[in-house]
Amino acid sequence: MLQTLDILKSSYRNGIEPSMDLLHEKQQNIPGSINYTIRRYYAQHPWVADDSGMLVYHFNENKPNENYLELRYCIAGNRYCEGKVCVHCGKLPQTCNGQHQTVDVFVFHFTSVFLNQFTHNVKLSSRKDEVLAFKHPNAFTKIFSLCNKKRNVLDGLLNHSYTGALENIYVNSKIHELLLYSLDCLIDEKEEGFSCKFLEDERSREGIHQAREILLQHIGDPITIKELSRKVAMNECYLKKGFKEIFGTTIFDFYQQQRMEHAKYLLYEKGLSVTDVSALLGYSSISHFSAAFKKHTGLKPCDLLK
Repeated sequence: MLQTLDILKSSYRNGIEPSMDLLHEKQQNIPGSINYTIRRYYAQHPWVADDSGMLVYHFNENKPNENYLELRYCIAGNRYCEGKVCVHCGKLPQTCNGQHQTVDVFVFHFTSVFLNQFTHNVKLSSRKDEVLAFKHPNAFTKIFSLCNKKRNVLDGLLNHSYTGALENIYVNSKIHELLLYSLDCLIDEKEEGFSCKFLEDERSREGIHQAREILLQHIGDPITIKELSRKVAMNECYLKKGFKEIFGTTIFDFYQQQRMEHAKYLLYEKGLSVTDVSALLGYSSISHFSAAFKKHTGLKPCDLLK
């Protein structure tokens, strides 16, 4: 456990121990967006430590613009293969010379300005809300274990087949999912059941998750809630209530947030013009897109053009 904690504490500032060889790295540093680093290292020596996560809440009342929330994770024991045709390889993992045991380190950085969009005009009813709104008065660090939900999201970030714009949409949505799950570490009480009783039915929960995936597939092709409810065969009222309970946000706010995050990527990373991005996201005019972008991010679209 101490070995993992050392990795988590040093991962943002100093990198990993020099004895580890970097196998894979992915970063994003878009202004006003989620900044993250994902690194996979070759564990040259036997690694015996628990997989862990860390939530860092940085708060300074006198410097509110410098406040941030950070999530860090360290996972060991996964396997990485340098072979390009391993799907056709008949060797057992234990006898494969191309595979390495890895230590995977994730760091996700959320600024207070970015998180403000989720708490603006929202009644703060829990410690999680206070942390997201940076109303909790003291900085702190919280260590937590990794449940299967978090593991599945982290695994998806390392092992997926998306590229280009679709990769950005996928990664962005997974990081938000991870933030939602990781905030559970801030409450110690026993997990309560769903307040919407229909969510106790697994098929209803699957419908809500399916609706989320459909929204992500329609980033550039807006879909109404009525159309969405038909696609998942669920009552509109149930769909809206269930979505809010499971994902902690309304369908509209989630969809707008995802669209604007993708717009940042297209403007900053891909260098597309404001006109092109507006069209790709299905806006009828550049002025409507610019207004929505400014409302969501606090920036003008042209501010992200390199």
